[in-house]
Amino acid sequence: MPGMNYVGRFAPSPTGPLHAGSLVAALASYLDARVHRGQWLVRIEDVDEGRAVPGVAAGMLDLLQRLGMQWDGEVLWQSRRTARYAAAAERLGTHAYACGCNRREIADSRLGIAADGAAIYPGTCRHGLPAGKSLRALRLRVPDPDQPDGVITFEDRCAGPVRQVLAREVGDFVLKRADGYWAYQLAVVVDDAEQGVTDVVRGADLLDSTARQIYLQHLLGYPVPRYLHLPVVRNANGEKLSKQTGAAAISADSADEALAVLCAAARFIGLDVAGAGTLAGFWERALAGWDARFGPAAR
Repeated sequence: MPGMNYVGRFAPSPTGPLHAGSLVAALASYLDARVHRGQWLVRIEDVDEGRAVPGVAAGMLDLLQRLGMQWDGEVLWQSRRTARYAAAAERLGTHAYACGCNRREIADSRLGIAADGAAIYPGTCRHGLPAGKSLRALRLRVPDPDQPDGVITFEDRCAGPVRQVLAREVGDFVLKRADGYWAYQLAVVVDDAEQGVTDVVRGADLLDSTARQIYLQHLLGYPVPRYLHLPVVRNANGEKLSKQTGAAAISADSADEALAVLCAAARFIGLDVAGAGTLAGFWERALAGWDARFGPAAR
């Protein structure tokens, strides 16, 4: 059957209930999987267990089902996969190194600020821990711009061609944090590869992370998925809608509420769902609209 090799996923962090921004990502990833007649997986990205809020993940899963988004297979929990991340880090060999710098030291000597707001690490511990320093974090050594993989390029299905010079725009990035938790960049790469994910559909706030993930995929011998990054939902102040900026939790206690929040998410990503008076009607229109824009025939 066409599309059966397609595997997509939705991977929320359980630090707060789903809001309008995260629903857009869920909806887009679900529609893409369904129009390609593939699988749609759900992964709970709770690798940072210190920030996970008890009960939130269960609420997310319940909400997805009430909105009509049923996932395939079992839900994967990052907090149960730390041994897999440790094994991947071990495979990186000398590409990974111990870093003993604290935040103040990095801020004082940084080479600049990356697009995601992180300090570009100056490479203080690249050649071994300086005297008096002990291991705080594990970092990945990125290549010089003139080396193979020093410049990462890929074609995003929504944003178009993307190019990033890792050494200049990101610097050596963290694989394991000072608090002992594995970093998002490593965890997501391992999980996508081991779940067989072929297509990643998510918000444009993660576009800057993609080159780092592709570099890790190259080092670990993993296939590179196709990527589609959608514009993010913003609040009245122009800030990305998130738990940190006070995004309100989605309420879908009735069929009318469920239909309303789904229609709002669909309109944000440019889908015409006018006239959808029921959830069934919504899904019919949303799938047709997504198929026309991003389906197999649109490629």
